Amino acid sequence: MSTARAELLSRVMDHVAAHGLSDVSLRELAGSVGTSHRMLLYHFSSREGLVAAVVESMEDRQRQALEALSTEAASPRQLIEAQWAQLSDPATRPFVLLFFEVLALALHDRPGTEGFLDHLTEPWLDLAERLATDLDARTDRDELRLGVAVSRGLLLEAVASGDVEAATRSLHRFLDMWDATRPDTDEG
Repeated sequence: MSTARAELLSRVMDHVAAHGLSDVSLRELAGSVGTSHRMLLYHFSSREGLVAAVVESMEDRQRQALEALSTEAASPRQLIEAQWAQLSDPATRPFVLLFFEVLALALHDRPGTEGFLDHLTEPWLDLAERLATDLDARTDRDELRLGVAVSRGLLLEAVASGDVEAATRSLHRFLDMWDATRPDTDEG
């Protein structure tokens, strides 16, 4: 990524974190981040391409955050709960909404979202596999995929309903069921 594109993306990310992006035109966004809509189009091809770049960057940041959280977690459950706390934090909501927006756009093959689906889950599974090994947890990719899917589903429920507490209770219920099936669980 070019330095100019990276700097512009960083300014857009700051704007999204503070104001969201849902009802903002490309011209309005460009004015808010101190550039022209032509520069946004030059670097990101379309509004969809810009949104996809924001989501990709946020996904990278969330994987880095998960890796950092893993240094403090004594178990996979503690790590999942810590990650959920970050993902369900109101400050992250604009990025969560964009994730689901880009997912829908990519499912419809909208320009600018090419490749998004190719990197939707595998990077998370690769990281989860490594972190599970670091935490001495026996697991397989199917079980990890289930965890990613449950987390995403509950995150969608939380932003759609606005009831983060209910989604958090459901996550804890899932983790209780998961713990009950794991021979290597030691939450005592």
